[in-house]
Amino acid sequence: MHKHLFAIFGNPVSHSKSPLMHNLAFKGLGIGGCYTRYLLEDGGKLKEKFFALGLKGINITVPHKEHAYRACDVLDPFAQKVGAVNTIVEKSGKLYGYNTDAPGFLKAISEFRGAKKVLFLGAGGTAQSTSMILREAGYEVSILNRSEGRLVRFIEEGFECYTFENFQPQKFDLVINMTSAGLKDDALPCPGEILDVVIPSAKACIDVIYGKETPFLKLAKAHGKPTKDGADMLLYQGIIAFEYFTDHAYRFDEILPHMQKALLL
Repeated sequence: MHKHLFAIFGNPVSHSKSPLMHNLAFKGLGIGGCYTRYLLEDGGKLKEKFFALGLKGINITVPHKEHAYRACDVLDPFAQKVGAVNTIVEKSGKLYGYNTDAPGFLKAISEFRGAKKVLFLGAGGTAQSTSMILREAGYEVSILNRSEGRLVRFIEEGFECYTFENFQPQKFDLVINMTSAGLKDDALPCPGEILDVVIPSAKACIDVIYGKETPFLKLAKAHGKPTKDGADMLLYQGIIAFEYFTDHAYRFDEILPHMQKALLL
């Protein structure tokens, strides 16, 4: 392929390992591509910035996945269903949108065999896509969010939903932080008194944040629970995005060893 420029859009974005992952894959596979990061403060300008920067494709991280969805001219059927896009590719002047978060996440949690009931902390774009694919794979997913507003879509889709005020404690196999709480601060994704009820009965706790032990994962470890950060999800969704960037010229297992190096550096 010709020398194309790719990027990740987000806010914050300086911590992202996506540039390292994709550039290692471009180099390792002998592809003339380059991948960088761009701090996008106004998600409404995503499409304008995409073309102004002369990009061929982008990944989108928090908080712009719904903006990315609206910016696309053509949507993959799964992205259309979940209403969130994290991968965009330009083809003949049009933006094609995909969601690689969900299949990447499903693959990442497959190690927790026997887990069935899942509690999501947060109701953003990542939760939208992963809740759908987990339910299709046979998981029971409940959503806990600070406010009711973001829960409307989940309620319409038939998910069990709670706010901090009306939460009904029960046993969940996996408790998963889907928010950015703990990324730049010491915040927990929900009140500690709720976590002190749901974590002790869980089989494991997972955080979509990677590269640091968040306060949520520290609390889970204090309760003696197995934990997992977002590194595998990042890796797997990145490989699937790379497949779209290169028009499926390479197999998953061909891309994997190159991108995997980024998580060891």
